[in-house]
Amino acid sequence: MRNALIAAVALSTGMLPSAVALADEGQWQPYQMPSIADKLSERGIDIPAKQLADLTSYPMNAVVGLGYCTASFVSPQGLVVTNHHCAYRAIQYNSKKEHNYLADGFLATSKDKEPTAGPNERLYITEAVTDVSKQVKKDIGEDPLKRYENIQANRKALIKECESDDNYRCSVRSFHNGLEYYLIKQLIIRDVRLVYAPPESAGAFGGDIDNYEYPRHSADFTFLRAYVGKDGKPAAFAEDNVPYVPKSYLKVNADGVKAGDGVFVAGYPGSTSRYRLTSELKFASDWLYPTLATRYQLRIDTIEAMSANDKDVKIKYAGTLAGMANRMKKYNGLLDGFKATDITGIKQSREDDFLAWLAKDAEYQSFQAQFDELETLLVEQRLQRQGRYYFENAQSSELLATANKLYRLAKEKQKPDAEREEGYQERDMKMFKARLMRLDSSFAISVDKILWMQDLEAYLAQDNRVAQLDAMLNEGDSEVSLSEKLDALYALSSLTDKQKRLAWMDVDANAFETSADPFIRLAVALYPQNMQAEKDAKTLAGKLSKARPDYMKAIIAYNKANGWPVYPDANGTLRITYGMVDGYQSADALYKQPFTRLEGITAKHTGVEPFNAPAKLLAAIEAKRYGTHAVESVYQDPASWLCRLFSCLDKPEEFGSVPVNFLSSVDTTGGNSGSPVFNGKGELVGLNFDSTYEAITKDWFFNPTITRAVHVDIRYILWMMDEVDNAQNLIEELDLVNN
Repeated sequence: MRNALIAAVALSTGMLPSAVALADEGQWQPYQMPSIADKLSERGIDIPAKQLADLTSYPMNAVVGLGYCTASFVSPQGLVVTNHHCAYRAIQYNSKKEHNYLADGFLATSKDKEPTAGPNERLYITEAVTDVSKQVKKDIGEDPLKRYENIQANRKALIKECESDDNYRCSVRSFHNGLEYYLIKQLIIRDVRLVYAPPESAGAFGGDIDNYEYPRHSADFTFLRAYVGKDGKPAAFAEDNVPYVPKSYLKVNADGVKAGDGVFVAGYPGSTSRYRLTSELKFASDWLYPTLATRYQLRIDTIEAMSANDKDVKIKYAGTLAGMANRMKKYNGLLDGFKATDITGIKQSREDDFLAWLAKDAEYQSFQAQFDELETLLVEQRLQRQGRYYFENAQSSELLATANKLYRLAKEKQKPDAEREEGYQERDMKMFKARLMRLDSSFAISVDKILWMQDLEAYLAQDNRVAQLDAMLNEGDSEVSLSEKLDALYALSSLTDKQKRLAWMDVDANAFETSADPFIRLAVALYPQNMQAEKDAKTLAGKLSKARPDYMKAIIAYNKANGWPVYPDANGTLRITYGMVDGYQSADALYKQPFTRLEGITAKHTGVEPFNAPAKLLAAIEAKRYGTHAVESVYQDPASWLCRLFSCLDKPEEFGSVPVNFLSSVDTTGGNSGSPVFNGKGELVGLNFDSTYEAITKDWFFNPTITRAVHVDIRYILWMMDEVDNAQNLIEELDLVNN
C-alpha cells in the first residue's frame, strides 16, 4: 500500500518517486496565489490561482470568520458549517438542565426553531484587503512611545474611515512583524443561530485523550445560519429577521477525496512564530510554556472536580474547560516536540547560517547592528513578561476583570473617541455590552473564587508584589483566612447582577472612585499599576516596531536567496494553504494511514466518556446502514495511467465503509478550525479540526515529513445527517455534486 501512496504523490506532483517530497509549507495571503500557481498545479489543484486571489469570487467569498475559528456558507439560505468545538459556546448557551444540547445534540427541523447562538456570536465576511503600509508608517518619529502611539493613531484613522458604514468591521493588521500593514474590511453578520449539532459524545468523540492524536473518529461539525434584517442588511437578533443570502456558497462534493489528491484550505489561522529568533524559542521552551502548562493543569483539575457533581457548573464551564484542555495539550506537545526533533538546534543552525550570509552580503551587512539591538530588546521583553506574570494572574477573577474593563471604559470616555484605546471606542460598545451580558452563562462564584484564590496564593508566594493588591489581601483581621476575605468580596459585589453590571457602562469615573463595591474599589486601586505596565509595554513595542521590520527585511532576502517560501506569520487574517491527502511515518515501523472508517468508532467505544458514542450512531454502524456514503477504496485506481508508469498495488486495499476523518499535508494552526477543505476543483470535501501530535511544533518550524492536519470527511458529515440524525431538511439545502 505504501507504493500506492507513493504513486499518489507522483500523481499530484508530476515528479519521479525519488523526488516526490514537496514541502507544502506556507500560510499564504490570497493575493500571493498567482505567485505559487505552479505549486498549486503540481498538487493537482486546477482552480485558477487568480480566482483564489479574488475575494469577491467563488470560493473565497464563501469563507467566513467567527473571530476565533473559520466557517463557510454552504447554501443560498445562509447555512454555515464549522467545527463542533468552534460552535461549542453557542451550543452551551442554549443548553439547560431540562434540555442539554451538549449531551443530546440539536437539530432544528425548520427555520423557526433555530435559536440564537448568543449575543457574542458573529460572522465576518472579508470583502477587501488593502496595503496601507505607507499610511501607517507616515510621520511616526523615533521616540519609542510616540512611535507606538503614532502607529496606533494612523491605524485608528484608517479604521474609522473604513467603518463609515456601521455594517462593516475593519482592522489594520501587521504583517512580517511590522514590515507591512494591511487594512481588512469585513461585513459583520450579527444574528447567528444554531441549526444542527451532533451530541458532544460524537462531536468530541475521544475528548482530550484523542486531542492532537491520530487515528481520529470525531464528528467535529456544526451548522449555523446567518440572519439579517428584512432589508437584507446586517441587524441584531430579531424574530422577523430573514436568512442571509450569500454572494456564493460552496459546492459539496459527496464523493470526497482519495489518498494523493491535492487539497487546499482557506481560513483564519491565529498566530505562528516561524520568524522568531532562537532566543525567543528558548524562552518559550524553558520558562513560558512550562509555567503556563502548570497553571492550566491546576485550573483544569479544579474545574473537573467542582463540576463532577454539579450539572449547572458542568454546563457553564464546559467551553472554558475544553479550551484550557486544548491549550494544555498543545503546550505539552510543543515541549515534547522541541525535545524530539531539536527544534532549538535547527533554528540555531539556520540563524547561524543567516548571520554568516549577512556578514557576506554587501547590501545587508549593516543589519548586523539591528540584529544585535533586537536581541537586546528581546531580553527586556522577557523580563517584562516574567515581571508582570503573577500580578496579571492575580487579577484573574471574572468579576475583577469585569471591574477593570468597566473602570477603564469610564476613563477612556474622558477622551475624544479617536484617542481612546482600541476596545473602548464607540465601535466596540455593542460587543462590550454583549460580553457583559453573557458573563452569567459561563460564570459561577464557587468556581471563580477557587481559581482566583489559586492565582493569589501563587502571587503571594513570590517577591514581585504590588502594594495596592497586598493592601486588599491584608486588610481587616489578620486572623481571617484568604478564603473568607474573598467570600466577603463576592457577597458585597453588585457585579453578579446583569442589569447592575450593564449600568456601570454609563457612569463616569467619579462614580467608580466613590463606589463601595469591593471589586470596583480594587479595580480603581490597581489602575495606576496596570496603566504603568501598559505604558512600559507600549514603549517596548515602539522600539520593536523599528527593530523587527529591519530584521524581517534581511530575513526575507535571505529566504529568497535560498529559494525558501516567503509568507507572513499567521495573524488571524484570511490565508490559503495547500497540500495533499497523505499519511505519515509517526514512529519506527508505524505508518498512519490517511483515512479512518466507521468501524473505528465501535472499536474505541467503551460506553464511558470520552469514548461513549451515541446509541443511534452505533446502531447505524452495526446495521451497516451506510446509505450512499460508503466507498470501496480510498486509494488510487490501479487501472489508471499512473499505475502503468509507477508501481501500484494490483488490488488497492478495500475500504468498504464510510470515511470518518482524514489527513493532509496542508499548513494549518489554531484559527484554522472549521476551515473548509477543498478538492482541486474548489469543492468542499471536509472540515479542518486538528493537527497530529507530532505536528504541534509547526507553529515554530514546519517539518513536511510529519506535519499533518486532521479533517472531518464530508462523507461522514453527510452520513450523520442522512442515516443517524435525519437532517433531510438541511441536506436538501446543499448543492451536492459528484466526481
